[in-house]
Amino acid sequence: MTITGEIRSSKRRSGPPRLKITSLEVLCGILVLALLFQSRLVDLLDVPKLRTASTVFVAICVQAMPFLVLGVLISGAIAAFVPASALRRLLPSKTALAVPVAGVAGVALPGCECASVPVARRLMQQGVAPAVALTFLLAAPAVNPIVLVSTAVAFNDTPMMVVARFVGSLLTAMVMGWLWVRFGKMEWIAERALARLGDHSGTSKWAVFAESARHDLVDAGGFLVLGGLFAAAFKTFVPVAWMQTLGGQIVLGVIVMALLAVILALCSEADAFVAVAFSALPLLPRLVFLVVGPAVDVKLIALQAGAFGKSFAFRFAPATFVVAILCAVVTGVVLL
Repeated sequence: MTITGEIRSSKRRSGPPRLKITSLEVLCGILVLALLFQSRLVDLLDVPKLRTASTVFVAICVQAMPFLVLGVLISGAIAAFVPASALRRLLPSKTALAVPVAGVAGVALPGCECASVPVARRLMQQGVAPAVALTFLLAAPAVNPIVLVSTAVAFNDTPMMVVARFVGSLLTAMVMGWLWVRFGKMEWIAERALARLGDHSGTSKWAVFAESARHDLVDAGGFLVLGGLFAAAFKTFVPVAWMQTLGGQIVLGVIVMALLAVILALCSEADAFVAVAFSALPLLPRLVFLVVGPAVDVKLIALQAGAFGKSFAFRFAPATFVVAILCAVVTGVVLL
């Protein structure tokens, strides 16, 4: 059932209201219990590593949430105000040609990967080919002006890093789009992500906008929290000293930095400042970190699983990981 259908059906329902426990009531109950047993919880959780992990977790969620909200607002606006015919007219009719257009269009969305997931799903629901929507999903967090400016500020003494990041990320997005054209199957994507939106006649566009944004925010927010928990646990319990042995081992450095990008789950607007801090490593492993991070990380995998289904995420994420590493290495060898 589409968002519009849900709104209409809810208006037709009648009869006495039934008591229904939702996630909101559960959250309120947990908060009440936390307040009642506050002192005991403080004593129980007063452990240095737990304090560090909670700080990292809150930082990841606070950093990502504004961009997630931006994404769902754009998603709701597309659902309510942008006709599917208008989207299709803007793209070449041949999907293989529309893929690079979608990649370049990622420059127009100043957000991180959290914002791109609900937008990509909404594009699919508007009839845009999955390969095109997925190309946009991968390109937008990595090639938009905010990310490029932050990279330029972080690597102010290495301006080619900005060019290398742009080229490597755009190439990753386009290659994955073309791979989906060749090998992708629609049954890998959950039906809810492909359900076409009906027309909005008889329903306020603002109501459709509000309901679409609320629906996407609830869906994506839970998976954002899940990804943040994984990232916080890794960043807290893995010794920093392990990274100091990678300076002279370029291949191992590339692999470790790629895995680190996946697990740390940093927003693309901030990851350049983390990458520049690994000054003991050559530029190539750090470029891999910057290209892989916005394309695939634990937070993004969780968001994709919620938006498109687990079957999609468990296929798309590993393929993106490999393609991102290869594109970053090729780009780095040529430009750096």
